[in-house]
Amino acid sequence: MQRFALVTLSAFLALAFAPAKNPLVGRWDFDLKSPNGSTSAAWLGIAEKDGNLNVWFQPTGGNVAPVKDFKADGTHLTLTLSPKMIWELDASNGKLTGVQKSGTTTTELTGLPAPELKRNAPKAWTTPTPLFNGKNLDGWEPIGDPANSHWVVEDGLLVNKARGANLRTTRKFDDLKLHFEVNCPDDANSGFYLRGRYEVQLEYEPLEKNPPERRIGSIYGRIAPKGDLPRTPGEWETFDVTLAGRTVTVIHNGHLTIDRQEIEGITGGALDADEAEPGPFYIQGDHTGGLKFRNITISVPK
Repeated sequence: MQRFALVTLSAFLALAFAPAKNPLVGRWDFDLKSPNGSTSAAWLGIAEKDGNLNVWFQPTGGNVAPVKDFKADGTHLTLTLSPKMIWELDASNGKLTGVQKSGTTTTELTGLPAPELKRNAPKAWTTPTPLFNGKNLDGWEPIGDPANSHWVVEDGLLVNKARGANLRTTRKFDDLKLHFEVNCPDDANSGFYLRGRYEVQLEYEPLEKNPPERRIGSIYGRIAPKGDLPRTPGEWETFDVTLAGRTVTVIHNGHLTIDRQEIEGITGGALDADEAEPGPFYIQGDHTGGLKFRNITISVPK
């Protein structure tokens, strides 16, 4: 396999929308269909500098990372994503089409240009309204088999008793202003997804397990929070999150930790890659149990 020079993610982002003749260059959203009909999502970012391509890949789970082994031949791109998974893609008519080869299984792929979503925050927001009523799970539903859900309401709190199903809102949202309070126990891992595609990470795992862009308060794998807030497992914490287009601001425990930064693409666990569309909130329950939530409210543009 031909090896190309890699750049940091920040350098990639500076290049991603630079004028380019190469039709492979851009940010690409992929909706993936499994044999059972379920949908997952992936993302590909391709930049060009001095004639060299730099490729970043967001798989359906985990975090975005550079692709080390790939070969570009004109408008054709071959990505070796793992010893058992290869993507073959062709750029034509403003999209990427091809196949994923995984063992003996071949799956068709279509990558569409990711929307820029450059929008300013609205001048005014509605009065915050509850997303969780503190009494029952009205307005929420488990993702997948309900029998695998361990989400309950106890003492006015939304609690995930054990590792099991994820939980999503029945409503969908576009631009939004979210408030929630969370109690995350030691060694727990979860996330609160915006539009079902961008994860605000919630975790208290050993520090050496995750780099800053995958710790509590990050946009998982994409944006590391600024500052060095105390880690307080087992205590109540507040999050205030504003999302306009793909520009996000996060205030954690009253501290501005992400200030109007661009989320360049979906994160692992995204329900789909339809970034221009409204989407639900969802909370991860498939990693660990033990997390508790309260005072979940939403404001939308007036």
